[in-house]
Order: sequence, then C-alpha cells, then structure tokens
Amino acid sequence: MKRRERWYSNRVESDVTVARWGHFGRPVIVFPTAGGDAEEIERMWLVDSVGEYLEAGRAKIYSCDSVSGKAMLREDGDARYRAAITRGFIEFVRHELIPMIRMDCDSPDITVITAGASIGAFNAVSLLCHYPDVITNAVGMSGTYDVARFVGEDAGDDLYFATPSYFLPDLNGEHLALLQTRHAILASGEGRWENIGESWRLAHVLGRKGIPNRVDPWGSEYDHDWSTWRQMLPKYLGELV
Repeated sequence: MKRRERWYSNRVESDVTVARWGHFGRPVIVFPTAGGDAEEIERMWLVDSVGEYLEAGRAKIYSCDSVSGKAMLREDGDARYRAAITRGFIEFVRHELIPMIRMDCDSPDITVITAGASIGAFNAVSLLCHYPDVITNAVGMSGTYDVARFVGEDAGDDLYFATPSYFLPDLNGEHLALLQTRHAILASGEGRWENIGESWRLAHVLGRKGIPNRVDPWGSEYDHDWSTWRQMLPKYLGELV
C-alpha cells in the first residue's frame, strides 16, 4: 500500500523523496509543513485520518519533501536563492512529481487535488493557481499564504511569480479562464497560533479575479496544529473524491 521513491532534481538542486499511500483512486498531493519530509504526514497520523478513502479506493495520497520550506527555515543562501528554490519547487511538482503520479496511476491525463497545512497550504494553492490544467482543487488548511517574511527582502521576480497573491492580480487570458473553473478551499481555525486573516486576504484576491473559493472558519477551539488538520482533511476529501 505504501511506496517510496527518491531522485535528484535540478529544479531544487537536491534529492527529493516522494511517498505514496493507497492502491487506487483520485491522486491527492498532501504537502508537509515547512520543515517536513515526505513521510511527515504519516508520522503525524494525517494519512490514517483519511484511511477510509484509501481503503475504499477513492484516493491515493502522495507527499514529498518540503524542499523550499526547509530552505526558508534554515535560511539557506540569500533571499533571491530562497525565492528561486520556492519557484523551483513549484516546477518540480508540475514537471516531475505529477508525471510520476500519472505513470503510477497508469493514466496520462488524470488530474490531481492538492492539499496542505501551514506552508503546505501555500504550496497547495500556489500549484492550483499555476497549473489549473492538471490540478482541479486545492485544500489549504491553516494557510500561510504570504511567505515573503520567511524568504526575505530583495527576493526578486521569483517570489512574485511563486506567490498567488502577488501574480494573480495581473493574470488574464486563457490561464485565468481555466482557473475560473477550479476551486480552492481555505480552512482555518481561530485558536492558538492561527491567523485566519491570511485566508481571508487570499480569498479576496481570488474573488476579485473570479476564481471560485471559500473560507471555512473552524472557530477558536481549533489551533494551528495536527489535531485540527486531522479533522479537516477527511472532511474536505469527502467532498472531493
């Protein structure tokens, strides 16, 4: 039921581990938190929380190392380097991870759902906004959607192009038209360490461009923590798979 692979990616200048759980169903990429690896979501029982969908063949869960998040936490290089890795990670997912998923599913045209918590939510929504041709839905849980404070000042164009709240206001044409057929769920608690304002700000950007989305406030009893995300993810996968 579980599969694990690892390869070197020039796009992020490092080895990346990818893990998969499940045997059949709609592929869902669940990104780890900022410092997490591909198996963080298993250790923190997030995979177990959606076990009914795996067992029923409704979903296959994929995850990969949070390469860009780790670069932010370690303060690797300068701001421009960290921004380049952030953008490179998006390209890694589209041009390396998703083709691998399509091969694993034996379906060259299958579309993907993305999900994640904290900075994982940033990656989930950013991938949807960049590549609505292959990603139909994003589930952002307790999202940190403006990573500029982690990347640093003078980050250059890569941070602009990696961040939906920066590049979406200027987006038009066929890309936007397709994105307007997709959907983002932005869920957040309002307890300890949560900042639901980030979700509302991103929802405003999405809404102004006609991109379907909703913000789900979970209330003050839900903290920025795995116990919250273990309740959120099965709820939203139940809507989508």
